Amino acid sequence: MNDLPTYVNTVARNARQAATDLTTVNGEQKLRWLNRCAESLVSRADEIIAANAKDLEAGEEKGLSSAMLDRLRLTPERLQGVADAVIEIGQLPDPVGEIMDSCKRPNGLLVTKVRVPLGVVFFIYESRPNVTVDAAALCVKSGNAVILRGGSEAFHSNTALYAILRESLIAEGLPPDAVQLVETTDRAAVGEFLGKGDLIDVTIPRGGRSLIERVTNEATMPVIKHFDGICHVYIDSTADQQMATDIVINSKCQRPGVCNAAETLLIHKDAAERFWPALAAELQSNGVALRCCARSAERIAGAAPATDEDYATEYLDLILSVRIVDSVEEAAAHIRQFGSAHTESIVTQSLNAAEYFQNHVDSAAVMINASTRFNDGGVFGLGAEIGISTDRFHARGPCGLREIMTYKYVVHGTGQIR
Repeated sequence: MNDLPTYVNTVARNARQAATDLTTVNGEQKLRWLNRCAESLVSRADEIIAANAKDLEAGEEKGLSSAMLDRLRLTPERLQGVADAVIEIGQLPDPVGEIMDSCKRPNGLLVTKVRVPLGVVFFIYESRPNVTVDAAALCVKSGNAVILRGGSEAFHSNTALYAILRESLIAEGLPPDAVQLVETTDRAAVGEFLGKGDLIDVTIPRGGRSLIERVTNEATMPVIKHFDGICHVYIDSTADQQMATDIVINSKCQRPGVCNAAETLLIHKDAAERFWPALAAELQSNGVALRCCARSAERIAGAAPATDEDYATEYLDLILSVRIVDSVEEAAAHIRQFGSAHTESIVTQSLNAAEYFQNHVDSAAVMINASTRFNDGGVFGLGAEIGISTDRFHARGPCGLREIMTYKYVVHGTGQIR
């Protein structure tokens, strides 16, 4: 692209105008757009999958890992899931204008706190083309304009999906620039957009640590993010063996390349005595390479020694760090030292242990007797998510409609003066 600064400025200004135009769009119009998008995703699945095949072929030639290729792949079933999420978002209450709180003051003023859009969202993401649709649906439903900057590895897939989104916006009379796809894969474009703090209200990066570090360092607007998904499963002394096995296998193996997959297993010494060798064998039969502390390694074959670096690593692959601990207190201390405040799970039959874990593990999501894989916007009833935040301000955990909104105070008076 010959004149990148001009292009970026035009896209950002168009998004700002679209955000203004969205203030006149009602919930029924947005619902019709979402339903049209969902229908087109299914009816034009062959077109989308053909575009996705080009990305998959290029990814294989570039040597992308199997986990990365899995994140990139679209199938009829996955497209149906994306369409279902769009329908679910449409069925959620329209959050724009929602009264969050109100009170009448002694002087007669009625003070209301009203939910409003953030404005313009710059969304940067890697691999997973399904989030193109998730992000667009959440942003428009919440009254935000969005600028989508997907990874080069998903360019053909994202372009096919964007065509459906834009055509549907036009067909339903919504501002077409409410959703824009960055048309260049030039990495310099990211820096140009990050410098547009006067036109873009928030940036949400979704990808690897290097991407998120760059965005955090360069952004001239607030950033909603998480750096790593170093998620833990802790098996307490009272844990049921079958439950523990099912949760660990699901947390690690179902989709190892996603941010809510488990990366470290902590197991109480009493539970390890009862069934660690059997659990290890089950993990290894699922292709998981184990990196173990000395106490866990001595009970099994085929494990590599674990280091502090392993415990601080997000593998995004079929690799699991393991440590035997003496107590729930030690498990919580390990998570505080090595975790990324994303998702942690305890498997226990003890209410005291569950309560301790809940109170002393300060992550965005804490699971009790459930897989880490449940930390997901769709599962939590948000319809979908534009990302998962491990920040404390302003959003934390899966970010759905309300997490990409802010509020303003509206005050009704009858002539009061101060």
